[in-house]
Amino acid sequence: MRIERSYSFTAPQETTKTRADSFLSSCIPDLSRSALTGELCEIYINGSPAKKSSVVRGGDIVELFYVADVFEKVEKQDIPLDIIYEDSSMLVINKAQGMVVHPGAGNPDGTVVNALAWRYGDSFIENMADECDIARPGIVHRLDKDTSGVLVIALTPRAHENLSSQFQNRETEKYYLAFCDGLFVQKTGKIECLLARDSHDRKLFAPNPVRGKTSLSTYEVLNQYEKAALVKVRIHTGRTHQIRVHMKSIGHPVIGDSLYNNRLSRFPGCTLMLHSYSLDIKHPVTGQKMHFEAPVPQRFGLLEKQLKENLI
Repeated sequence: MRIERSYSFTAPQETTKTRADSFLSSCIPDLSRSALTGELCEIYINGSPAKKSSVVRGGDIVELFYVADVFEKVEKQDIPLDIIYEDSSMLVINKAQGMVVHPGAGNPDGTVVNALAWRYGDSFIENMADECDIARPGIVHRLDKDTSGVLVIALTPRAHENLSSQFQNRETEKYYLAFCDGLFVQKTGKIECLLARDSHDRKLFAPNPVRGKTSLSTYEVLNQYEKAALVKVRIHTGRTHQIRVHMKSIGHPVIGDSLYNNRLSRFPGCTLMLHSYSLDIKHPVTGQKMHFEAPVPQRFGLLEKQLKENLI
């Protein structure tokens, strides 16, 4: 069940240099840590977008908007995972296209989390309960349902705290591959804007210079074909739908994107051509630098063949 919640508080005059997350936690005793993490959470101080670490002072008006997925228990399901790496602290998988990361509205099961519950048992869910929402044990970042590729999962509270910090502080290095519509004039580029939920459709995101959050991507065209290009994209921030919105904003939407590409008929039969190709992180316990890659999926090879032979 998905619940939308919103709060507004005026900080007492005696409030001095208090972090926004600490202030909100003091105002809402049952507020979970996960409620303040990710794109389903929005914090504003005096009407301006703020971070969890932003400072609250006396007289400030602090607003919180978030969506909570409420579950009593995560169902254990024997779902195969394509494992890239595993140790006692973390798991790295190549997430399949079409697989949802965690239970949510419309997707109560069949998710990565359901597979984790089966693989590691109830003790894993209970052990992570203090660190994460019950519906998202171990999840420190996410991929859209139809985006495939590298996904890292924390297996202990210590690892969760460390990996979450790496993502939040932009200490990771993450690259995607995407087939994008059209002929690129610039072979490399930077896309930077403020992103927020679309005011007309809450399922979508769009540039918003007033209430948006900073987003930054850089890209390089690897192969240009007559109708499309294979592009490597590095995301420097991790906003929901970031690459999909960014590529649309420069006139080159991701092929097969049913949400942001209104030219789907140009590439019939294509699903979302977006793949999380590589991720560089530090091991959450040893601090060792680690590099993970997920093989380029079959759907990319099939489309490339069609483009090369002008079959599409």
